[in-house]
Amino acid sequence: MTPEQTLHDVFGFPAFRGLQSAAVHHVVDGGDALVLMPTGGGKSICYQVPALCRPGTALVVSPLIALMDDQVAALRQLGVSAGALHSELEADENTRVSNTLANGKLDLLYVSPERLLSSGTLERLRRTPLALIAIDEAHCVSAWGHEFRPEYRELKRLAQIFPGVPRVALTATADHRTRDDILAALDMRDAQVFTNSFHRPNLHIAANSKSSESQQMLDFLKRYPAEAGIIYCGSRNKTERTALRLKQKGVQALAFHAGLSPIEKRAGLTRFRGGEPVVVVATIAFGMGIDRPDVRFVLHLDMPDSPEAYYQQIGRAGRDGDPAHALLLYGGEDMARARHWLAQSTAPAAQQQVMRQRLESIIALAEVTSCRTRALLACFGETLEQPCGHCDNCRSPRALFDGTDAAQKALSAIYRTGQMFGARHVVDVLRGEKTDAVERNRHDKLPLFGIGQERSGNFWRGVLRQLIARGALRVKSGEYASLELVTEEARPILRGETRVMLADEPPEQGRLPTAPRTRAPAAAASGAMPAGNTLFEALRAWRMEIAKAQAVPPYVIFHDSVLRDIAAVRPASTAELAEIKGVGASKLDRYGAAVLALVHRHSEG
Repeated sequence: MTPEQTLHDVFGFPAFRGLQSAAVHHVVDGGDALVLMPTGGGKSICYQVPALCRPGTALVVSPLIALMDDQVAALRQLGVSAGALHSELEADENTRVSNTLANGKLDLLYVSPERLLSSGTLERLRRTPLALIAIDEAHCVSAWGHEFRPEYRELKRLAQIFPGVPRVALTATADHRTRDDILAALDMRDAQVFTNSFHRPNLHIAANSKSSESQQMLDFLKRYPAEAGIIYCGSRNKTERTALRLKQKGVQALAFHAGLSPIEKRAGLTRFRGGEPVVVVATIAFGMGIDRPDVRFVLHLDMPDSPEAYYQQIGRAGRDGDPAHALLLYGGEDMARARHWLAQSTAPAAQQQVMRQRLESIIALAEVTSCRTRALLACFGETLEQPCGHCDNCRSPRALFDGTDAAQKALSAIYRTGQMFGARHVVDVLRGEKTDAVERNRHDKLPLFGIGQERSGNFWRGVLRQLIARGALRVKSGEYASLELVTEEARPILRGETRVMLADEPPEQGRLPTAPRTRAPAAAASGAMPAGNTLFEALRAWRMEIAKAQAVPPYVIFHDSVLRDIAAVRPASTAELAEIKGVGASKLDRYGAAVLALVHRHSEG
């Protein structure tokens, strides 16, 4: 079949999106490719369709077992012969996949880089005609990337071991430096690069300064009762404390981090992949390769170390195309802590410089007052011509004011108190609060005591945080975190040589952009759901039963978007059902009768 026939008959899609067609045809014709597309943008189509159009078995290198299992389950639902080889396979499944491969009847084989490069696997594959080699999550190959895996660098050998086999590397997050490193590390300098826009209009991003982190988190979650989401924390202990607090508040939450046992990790993944409305509180050990499409939010309680890491993590929300939110909570201590740990790094100087640039980029992104989406895309070299209209700064713009005077007062208070105290004490001095610490240190006798009493503590904390982000202040490490001036940045401000524009503080409860909870089905003539959504809910219940019976995630049966289109169109025949996007020939044969029966019953009602 042609790529277009394969896309329609197997995957149930009427046409390719964006650069998919160009990338697919290039690989089908035998060319190497680097594919850069946002999460949910359809990267997998760029190797799965060529795999079915070219003779032989497609080899897919993937970093996570959960990702491999999801992809294999989804392909088998489409009637595609797919399998994976990894350490957690049952013995009979391992034998079945190996025999199918040996008989030349396996369309796609998923394998980790470690398993692939073992002598036994390579020897077996040398005897197997390969259609192509796909390297998923290719940013793992780059030492500049945020999830570098040394074993990925060994994949360069594949060009010599399997000469003439086209290779396609795919990732959702890579700036220009990482892209160049991927091509060099994999010896793919002649590969054609296909880059789609990283802009995801359904993803509404926001950032708020921390005031009461726990309460801000709970207020945010109130917007998503009984929805799936991810909360990222910077440490294992914090994930467990946060998950426990959420459970105490009646939220279905579980902790996930690298310190858990394999059994605990597997149980957590099973709940999440099974479609439960669970909130996963996790370190970055959770997430890469997560295919669940209906994650409605990603909340960061600690600052990521780079725009790449941030984009990869928030990309796990809204893969189904429905509205989703990403909220970053940050504070001056987060910025200072990240800078401190970077200063302690033993990485080579050149790598430290890149890490520092990326850290400053994510700090600037947190404090940006213009379109936040535009600022994020700029980190990947993409220019958004107009403000996005759906981030927090576009929906609720923050007013700027000349904060030079406020900055001078804050810097002077830190200097006059000896650069030995943290933000709370400095704010108390500025506001004229006679606390025990202020009186004990006689700071109430300073001429500037109370010089900022007309402004709130929240205002002054915002000034200090923005000065930290600007680089005029840093937090000294030690038994007590204290603020000190960065002379080269602070002196021009104190002398009045530099004008400082500051942003007004947002409301305490945060500034999440509003968005419709659902979108109209693309295939629906009326563009709206039937009253009550009763058919849609019945289809979801039927899908859950089928998924449990087959021990697969519900979304590999049908995505919500497919069920929503079915509920809106209400097909009365197999031919009409086949026109629904996402209903390929295999799924039509497997589930068509059951779906049409459900539609008929609800139409009769």
